[in-house]
Amino acid sequence: MNKKQIGNNFFIPMPVVLVGTQVSGNANFMTVGWVARANANPPMIVCGIGNHHYTPKGIEENGTFSVNIPSTDLIVKTDYCGIVSGSKTDKSKVFDIFYGNLNTAPLIKECPVSIECKLVQITPLPTNSLYLGEIVGVWVDGEIMADGKPDINSIDPIFLSMPDNRYWNLGEHIGDAWSDGKNLKLND
Repeated sequence: MNKKQIGNNFFIPMPVVLVGTQVSGNANFMTVGWVARANANPPMIVCGIGNHHYTPKGIEENGTFSVNIPSTDLIVKTDYCGIVSGSKTDKSKVFDIFYGNLNTAPLIKECPVSIECKLVQITPLPTNSLYLGEIVGVWVDGEIMADGKPDINSIDPIFLSMPDNRYWNLGEHIGDAWSDGKNLKLND
C-alpha cells in the first residue's frame, strides 16, 4: 500500500449526539460530533464543544448536561440544532422533553438513548473545551433492547465524517471485540 501524507486536519468518523442543558432555565440542545466514553468506573463521557457556543453556558451554570443519541430518522432536527444558536433561537420546542434524576439536564423522548451527566471537569483548549461528565442515568426505549442490552442496529445512530461534513448510518456487524483477535498467532 502506498501511503500519502495529507494535512493534519483529519477526523475519525464520530457519533453524532444532541447535548442538552438548561440555559437561564430554558432547555437547549446542541448537535455535537466530538463525543466519546472516557472512563469505565465510574462511567464517564466527554464532549468537545467549541468555546464560542451557547450551550457551555448552561453546562457551567448547572453542572449538568445530557447526551442524547438520535436515530437517523431525526437527521433534519439534529442538523437544525447544530446550525442555529440557542442564543437566538428557542430550541426547547424542537423535541418532546423529559427529565430524569437531574432536574437541569433535559432529555429527548424521540431519541432511543438519553444519558444524564453530572459535570466532573472542564478542560479548556485553544478552540474547544472538553466537558467531562459522570453518567448518572441512562434512559432507553424498550424497542431497542435485545437480550437485555441496547441493540446498536435498533438505535440506528448517526455518524459524522469530516472535513467533508457528511452524515452516515451504521454499517453491518463485521466482528466481535475482545474475541476475534484471539486466534492470531505471530512468530515471536
